[in-house]
Amino acid sequence: MTELDPTREALRAHLLEHSVKTGDFTLKSGKKSSWFIDSKQTICRPEAMMLVAEALLAVIPDDATAIGGLTMGADPVAFITAGVAATNGRLLKAFSVRKEVKDHGAGGRIAGALETGDKVVITEDTVSRGTSLLEAAHAVQEFGAEVVLVTALVDRGGTVGEMAAAEGIKFAAVLTAPDLGFAYEGGA
Repeated sequence: MTELDPTREALRAHLLEHSVKTGDFTLKSGKKSSWFIDSKQTICRPEAMMLVAEALLAVIPDDATAIGGLTMGADPVAFITAGVAATNGRLLKAFSVRKEVKDHGAGGRIAGALETGDKVVITEDTVSRGTSLLEAAHAVQEFGAEVVLVTALVDRGGTVGEMAAAEGIKFAAVLTAPDLGFAYEGGA
């Protein structure tokens, strides 16, 4: 485990206390795991919201103008981060990428404050394989915005960085499975 700055260390401790469970779990992929993380148990608690936002803001490029990702995993991360950023004078628009195209109202997959030409950070709570990050990135690119970073609060699989790099997109995780005391599960 690498040495973490105080914000990430406090976030790690909160995740271990409230979000990480050990036992016998079947993951979304169908693979078995000895641990599971429900990071929303940290992200959605008031005492951890500032930690989440501060840790994310530390990795977000200065030229980013919007943050969002695939609903539901990205929503609390993006909205909390944008709100905290605004209190510090940094204006980041927030948005969600719908899982399916909406065929009524304004339509499309994007909901929220995203504009053509925005420099976008795609986020997620926890990633194993990275497919949801890249799905959201593709939807944002199709919309006409530029993806400058894909990021996650926790990278449990260890494969998303390589997948993103293959598409010319930078990836940064706030915390990794090894930071939490577990081995990467290779995109489980």
